[in-house]
Amino acid sequence: MEPRDQSRLMVLNRRDGSIRHRRFYNIIDYLQDGDVLVFNDSRVIPARLIGKKVDSGGRVEVLLLRRLDANVWEALAKPGKGVGIGTRIEIADVSGNGKEGEVLAEVTELKDDGIKVMNFTDEALLLKLGKIPLPPYIRTPLANPERYQTVYARIDGSVAAPTAGLHFTPQLLHRVKDKGVRCLFVTLHVSLDTFRPVREDDPLKHTIYKEYGVVSEEVAKELSHAKAEGRRVICVGTTTVRIMEAAAQGGNPLQPFEGWVDLFILPGYEFRMTDVLVTNFHLPKSTLLMLVTAFAGKELIMRAYETAIAERYRFYSFGDAMVIL
Repeated sequence: MEPRDQSRLMVLNRRDGSIRHRRFYNIIDYLQDGDVLVFNDSRVIPARLIGKKVDSGGRVEVLLLRRLDANVWEALAKPGKGVGIGTRIEIADVSGNGKEGEVLAEVTELKDDGIKVMNFTDEALLLKLGKIPLPPYIRTPLANPERYQTVYARIDGSVAAPTAGLHFTPQLLHRVKDKGVRCLFVTLHVSLDTFRPVREDDPLKHTIYKEYGVVSEEVAKELSHAKAEGRRVICVGTTTVRIMEAAAQGGNPLQPFEGWVDLFILPGYEFRMTDVLVTNFHLPKSTLLMLVTAFAGKELIMRAYETAIAERYRFYSFGDAMVIL
């Protein structure tokens, strides 16, 4: 929906269990002077690559997941069958005009869940050869790929957008700041668990995919001061919650953080940093929905999702949003 902030906004109140229906630009009504709004500034990279097997010429689609080292990435291959150790894949300009060059990938290791470790001859070309990897339920190419980026995205690294932030416009951010709300930015590069369901009957047996995150020293200090003064910390998106809560495991005051995050937040988790959550509506059996349920409680989230279905809210990446107070 355009403008971005015209999306619908469901307002959940954990104190009284109420559910209200607004537009996203009305989120300003639920912010107050002194609040701290925290965003994930990770930017989606063109991680979808089209190639062909060197030995057979068969078409292969590669989805980059995580950079392990120079020219070494974890990735998914489609079709994955027949892409084993030693398979070489030739990746060229997807437009077919050959202007961007060519990269050769070789599978060097196989991991669980179909993940393959690939060595590339020149990873510098990958961002030129690839396309933005839209979720599978979006079947029509975007006229403007920037629509799948937040307006404040700046650090390359995600393979999916931190979608709660897609609702903010530059104008809305100006209004937020004018109200006396401090806007801070952390980074968590979104990866596999955004679209991988939990298949185990016992969620505790689910191994969450590691994502790389950063909380700077300046941001850590500001957040620590806000918590010490009793001011609210409002996380925009579940990815922001994960990096913030992971950093908070280091104790109080909050310390700067840089490293891999594999924190799996389930009901019963004690939130250390997050006072308010802005989020979209998520897929069933997803780690994202489990995090939201941990924050708001099962009963309230079940009512919210039943209401969203009845009121025809839009789900997933370009869907509507909720704010949980």
